Amino acid sequence: MKFPALFDPAPEGGFTVTFRDVPEAITEGDTLEEAEAMALDALVTAMEFYFDDGRPVPTPSKPIKGERIVALPLSVAAKVALLNARLESGAKPVDVARALGIKPQEMTRVFDLKHATKIDTIAAAMAAMGYQMDLQVRPAK
Repeated sequence: MKFPALFDPAPEGGFTVTFRDVPEAITEGDTLEEAEAMALDALVTAMEFYFDDGRPVPTPSKPIKGERIVALPLSVAAKVALLNARLESGAKPVDVARALGIKPQEMTRVFDLKHATKIDTIAAAMAAMGYQMDLQVRPAK
């Protein structure tokens, strides 16, 4: 999941970073490098709001002129896809836990962005909700 971000030069120096698709993610940095690091942190933090509120994370738009791309870490992107699939399917975490034969508390950790979860566990949860998760590898540009 790669989100377009606008890095606006601030009048007092540095940059203010905003995301069209994720208005909750706003940050700044004194240098471009710092603003880029802060942008990733703000984007990941904003994902937590969607999880806490039980709202689907929007699909990233195509970038427009002047925007830069900020990509979610793959571990976060996988959990975002899991959240969106759960919300779309109407499944409750307890239902997914039951289908996987695990305790509801374990399923809570699977949906926690701060908890490291094996990709196979995420794929199994997707399958329990009727989704298939694929891995794609391609040459870097």
